[in-house]
Parts: sequence; C-alpha cells; structure tokens
Amino acid sequence: MNNIKSSLQTWGEELVDVHLPRWHELPEIDLYMDQVITLVERYLSPIILKEKHTLLTSSMVNNYVKLGLIPAPQKKRYNQKHLAFLIAITLLKQVLTIPEIKQGILYQGSAVGIREAYDLFCDEQEAALAVVISQAIGKQPIAAFDQPITVDYLAVKGATLSFATKLFTEKVIELEQKYLEENGEQTYE
Repeated sequence: MNNIKSSLQTWGEELVDVHLPRWHELPEIDLYMDQVITLVERYLSPIILKEKHTLLTSSMVNNYVKLGLIPAPQKKRYNQKHLAFLIAITLLKQVLTIPEIKQGILYQGSAVGIREAYDLFCDEQEAALAVVISQAIGKQPIAAFDQPITVDYLAVKGATLSFATKLFTEKVIELEQKYLEENGEQTYE
C-alpha cells in the first residue's frame, strides 16, 4: 500500500504546476484544424492522459460546430474564441453531457462575457486540481468552498471540482489495480 501512496504523491507532484492558458495567452493568429488539435492536446495532456481518453479530433470539432457549441470557423481557420471553447469542452465532457456543457457555456458567457467566463473556468479548474493534488501529496486538504461563491459561479465550481475529483479517483483506482496485479491478487477486469 505504500507503493500506492508513493505513486499518488509522485502523480500529485507532477500536477502541482499545471497551468491552463488564459485568454491573453492563447495565440492571436488564426489556426487550421490540425494546429488547433495539437495546441489543445499540448495544453491538456499534462492533465488528461491520451492513453485513456481521446482528447480532440477533427470530427469532434466539426460536431461541436454542428451542435452550436462553438462558432463555425472562418475560411477553415480557428481563433482564440474557438481554442478557449475547445479547452473548456474537452475538460468538461469528462463529467458533463454535451447539452449540459452548451447550457453552461451560454449561461456563463451571458453572465460575465466569454473572455471572463473562460478565465474564470481556468482559475476554478486549477483551484479544483489543487484540492486533489494536496490530497495526493499528503498535504493538508484545501477547502474547496473556502470562500462564499455567488450563484452565477456555482455551476463552474461544481463542474471543475467534479472533473478534478474524477481525475483523482481514476488515478487511485489505476494504482490500486496495479498494486493488485503486482501482488498476484484478484483483479476485477
């Protein structure tokens, strides 16, 4: 069991410096689909392992356009707004349905504006990750709701905590499974 604790601590330490790009850090030039996919994967691969989840494909992007989650590209080119939406959608689809994501984006965007909503999402996702990281590395747990939050931000807070908790739970289960296999014990596959 000490191997699980040690591996969990190592995983947590790898995530301590995770940073999601804020709006002003996203490229200001228009990009083609393959560049967008590469960038989103680069931004999110420290958090979501590609071996477990397909992060983003051109089919997914095209479906998001058809479903009205993101605006259509202009002359097959994507901008900061597209990147911001795709980063948020890629993370949120791990814990929410596409209709829930669409509703949340529409609500949050109308409440504070798209740029502010995206930056808030990044802040909240990093804070939620810090909660599970502190647990993983054995530090005093950080209170997830340490400050009062307005009703306008409850959905963002809940969604980002859900993602972080799911990520943590998947890692713990993976490590427990590995421990059982290494010790010749019954696994449930």
